Amino acid sequence: MVDRGTSSHTNDIAYDAFSSHDPARLALEHITGRWGMPTLGALARGPVRFNALVRRIDGVSRKMLARTLQALERDGFVRRDVQTATALHVEYSLTPLGFEVAAKALELIGLLQRHMSDVLAAHRRADGVAPSSDTVEIWVTSRFLLDA
Repeated sequence: MVDRGTSSHTNDIAYDAFSSHDPARLALEHITGRWGMPTLGALARGPVRFNALVRRIDGVSRKMLARTLQALERDGFVRRDVQTATALHVEYSLTPLGFEVAAKALELIGLLQRHMSDVLAAHRRADGVAPSSDTVEIWVTSRFLLDA
């Protein structure tokens, strides 16, 4: 059990994301869920309108993106800004905390992308498939496993 009376921040208490009933666990789930990291990564480039985010994050539905943005906004990672200057539209951007989290998320994404050949080789070993340098086979295998 974590001592909730101590923390590195003077106004915060210690949280334990490994505990199923801890609020840090829910925030972590919002970040690491299927669309959390891609959303944070897309917003790291600067303010973006909703439709541009839909186009940027391949495969996300409008409904799931809206839910993801709402959760990340509630957690304090994303800012929703309604613009009324010319025509009414909404832009999403990262808060300072969101930028900090996005930087870590992008670091993890970069690490994964640099080591995808190792990951795919591990998949082939686990599936009993002989090593292959065929790019199409690797792409099909990765798409199958990522979509599952």
